[in-house]
This record gives sequence, C-alpha cells and structure tokens, in this order.
Amino acid sequence: MIVGVLTVKLFLGEANSLKDKRRVLKSMIDRIRARFNVSVAEVGEQNAWQRSTIGISFVSCEQTRVHRVLAAVIRFINAQGTIQIIDYETELL
Repeated sequence: MIVGVLTVKLFLGEANSLKDKRRVLKSMIDRIRARFNVSVAEVGEQNAWQRSTIGISFVSCEQTRVHRVLAAVIRFINAQGTIQIIDYETELL
C-alpha cells in the first residue's frame, strides 16, 4: 500500500476577507474531492485571508498511480484562475 501526501501552499488573490477565502476554498476542495476521489483538508494558515495550505492524500497499491493522481490535482488547481500555487511538496509513505 502506497500513501501519497501532497501539501500545497496557495495564494487566493481575490479573497477580501476570511469569508471570501472560505467560500473559494470550500468550492475548490469539494471539486477536488469529487473529481479525484482524494482526501482534502485545509491544514495551515486558517486565519490568513489570502493564503492557505491544503493537504491532499491518496492511497493506492501502485506508486505510479499515486504520482499520476497527485500530479492531476496540481494541474487542476493551476487551471483555476483565481487560485495561485505558491509551493507544493509530494511525499510517499
């Protein structure tokens, strides 16, 4: 069993308040969960209104599948016009 953990630091330029941030982030997290069947949670910078850190995990028997799914998540986030990736890190356990 291979567990892939993806940590993504985000910049939400259009968020003008914590309420805006939560709305934008929740929408994106729900779409990621539905599309890729992964676990997603905000894991850092909860009180900063234009930054966030999310954690994404995926479990599979094949290492290549884990890499493929997590890379697809990164491409999906990049395709969102309002959210910018500052940094990300992938770890396999």
